[in-house]
Amino acid sequence: MDAQAVSLTCVAGLGVSGTAVARVLAGRGERVVVVESVAGERQLAAAAGLAEAGVETRFGEMALPEGTTRLVTTGWAPHHPLIAAALAAGVEVVGEVELAWRLRPAQAAPWLALTGTNGKTTAVRMLTSILLAAGHKALAVGNVGVPVVRAVAEPYDALAVELSSFQLHWSGTLAPHAAAILNVAPDHLDWHGSMEEYAAAKGRIYERAGTVIFNADDPEATRLAAPYPGAVGFTLRVPKRGELGVVEDLLVDRAFVDDPAEAAEELATLEDIRPFAPHNVANALAAAALARSLGVPSEAVRQGLRDFVPDPHRLAHVDRIGEVDYIDDSKATNPHAAAAALASYASVVWVAGGQLKGADVDDLVRQAAPRLRGAVLLGADRARIAEAIARHAPNVPVVDIADRDTGAMERVVTEAARLASPGDTVLLSPAGASLDMFANYPARGEAFARAVRELRARREHER
Repeated sequence: MDAQAVSLTCVAGLGVSGTAVARVLAGRGERVVVVESVAGERQLAAAAGLAEAGVETRFGEMALPEGTTRLVTTGWAPHHPLIAAALAAGVEVVGEVELAWRLRPAQAAPWLALTGTNGKTTAVRMLTSILLAAGHKALAVGNVGVPVVRAVAEPYDALAVELSSFQLHWSGTLAPHAAAILNVAPDHLDWHGSMEEYAAAKGRIYERAGTVIFNADDPEATRLAAPYPGAVGFTLRVPKRGELGVVEDLLVDRAFVDDPAEAAEELATLEDIRPFAPHNVANALAAAALARSLGVPSEAVRQGLRDFVPDPHRLAHVDRIGEVDYIDDSKATNPHAAAAALASYASVVWVAGGQLKGADVDDLVRQAAPRLRGAVLLGADRARIAEAIARHAPNVPVVDIADRDTGAMERVVTEAARLASPGDTVLLSPAGASLDMFANYPARGEAFARAVRELRARREHER
């Protein structure tokens, strides 16, 4: 990209990615102005740091700086006034990921990219662990928290790139070595406008990919991969030719082998996957397929899965009190994620609620109904979940927690413990976003874990 060809780049937002974009472009000698609506403590500190690099930040203005010829967005929706103004003015709009792709140097590291409604971060971290086990210098980047634009110039052997639908919407030319879709279910419909647009954004990951990898058990992922001959599927069933799958307790590859018609290669066992749950087996298979596309040997797949340490708030076991397990799955911010978690346990007292972001919960509750022993609901859209339970599981007792104060989670856990019997699992898997009550989903999970610890302390004091 010729820096002289760009007279001024406007960067939308002072988040982690926006700040990284501004620094990288300023380091290339380009003129950069950042537009940010919020002048909070963090934003002001970021702006001060950028000022030292020659980058101007404008707070509160939702207008394109004069002379802007390119706008870099880090997740803002097309209907945002600044983005809409740029599009109307014929200004090129690209995302941080697209910019990173264009800035790659010669002999850049190959990208192994993945997306999906759920499981992205777990799968990309599994993939990174596998690549490291194979001796590659690798890094997880993208939606996982490390901006791609900051990593592309570094001498990595491979980048494990997690991509959100927001990032893919603004990416027009990226061509990863291999690309995988884990699953597609309704989410972020308020951003995209419809399920069709959301799925189309996910499907963009395949457009220029060298190898297309898809979840053969997911109808929408299968549909999106259908136009690509030679696409590689992964499944929880016995794999067919050209697939990775499960045979008894083994993860098996029948795609990246010399003779897919006759040969299969063992990659790992179900015991190598932590925490064990069906959706995590699918995540492991996706990670293995991406790694195998780069020639990673089966031994490294197994070792990488064994070395993998799950991120917090993803089916994290908090405690076992009175023969009841307490599980923190606060990362389940949509119904699809909650469905996967609920399917992992036989008898559940479900802690749910938050912001549903326009998603429907009827299918989730209908499928989970046989497993539900009780539900404790909190947050903005708890009434919609209660209504779905009344329709599909009318005999399940429901406790409504209307409180929004800092002690609300303690009351939630107390009520869940009251509903639970020995052998049950109290599962925080909210099916909604957390911002109605908490700073983010980790804060929600930490509040749950804290409340469980307080429950244990009370029980021990009562003895």
